Amino acid sequence: MRFLVALLLVGLCWIMPGMTALADEGITTGAEVFEVHCAGCHVNGGNIVRRGKNLKQRTLERKGYDSIEAIAQLVTNGKGLMSAYCDRLTPEEITAVSAYVLEQAENNWKS
Repeated sequence: MRFLVALLLVGLCWIMPGMTALADEGITTGAEVFEVHCAGCHVNGGNIVRRGKNLKQRTLERKGYDSIEAIAQLVTNGKGLMSAYCDRLTPEEITAVSAYVLEQAENNWKS
């Protein structure tokens, strides 16, 4: 049952970005990119698919994603259950969302 729920959530996270018109309008801030493309799985820096694969500072540091460049690489190419976004986001949007994720992690995901 857990597997089916996880599979469904991954599928929704993969489909949701294509369902929005905001991507065509040119999203400009990391927060906007995150809200449209990432928040479906990573609400408040968590992970609804795999709890341990969250965006909290300790986890990012432990996994070596402690810089904008490292996060951008992950967003661009994906890893494991996380889809690659190189075909859905511009390089500028990837950099913006990577900076946003790092900043939020440093602030413990408090707005």
